[in-house]
Amino acid sequence: MAVSTPGRRAPVRADLEQVFRAAYARVVAVAARVLGSRDEAEDVAQEVFLSFGRSGVPAGEAPAWLSVAAAHTALNHLRSGRRRASRERVAGVADPVSPDVADAVVTLDERRRVRAALARLPRRQALALVLRHSGLSYAEVAAALGLSPGSVGTVVRRAESALRKELSHHASPE
Repeated sequence: MAVSTPGRRAPVRADLEQVFRAAYARVVAVAARVLGSRDEAEDVAQEVFLSFGRSGVPAGEAPAWLSVAAAHTALNHLRSGRRRASRERVAGVADPVSPDVADAVVTLDERRRVRAALARLPRRQALALVLRHSGLSYAEVAAALGLSPGSVGTVVRRAESALRKELSHHASPE
């Protein structure tokens, strides 16, 4: 049953609050795994739950749907952020992040490299990696991506291999 709100285009699900309370932490964790920022992950979670609230996804399918939606949305943010950063470099806009400790710079650079490589992977591989490394079980990843549970390990291993190739292909010359 949906609750109609004046001024809204689509009705909001009656079970939204219950699903939100049960799944919010996982949605943020999946998005944060991709983005590396809890603040950005919470923005993604808001988008995901808004979409879910207007959807007809059965409540029993909500956890898998929300995890995939979080990964998709976070990857889209990652890709659009990379394009924006490229435009800013061309325009001469300085990067506002300037850590003052060498270790922080190295860690930040490595995370950026991994996220950029992840964004270059085929979407299915990127999703499999993000979901599995966000703590979802093989069965949950299988349900979320429409795979057989037995094939999840293979998909994840291939995705990890593709990620390693991307990282070595785009390694900075030193």
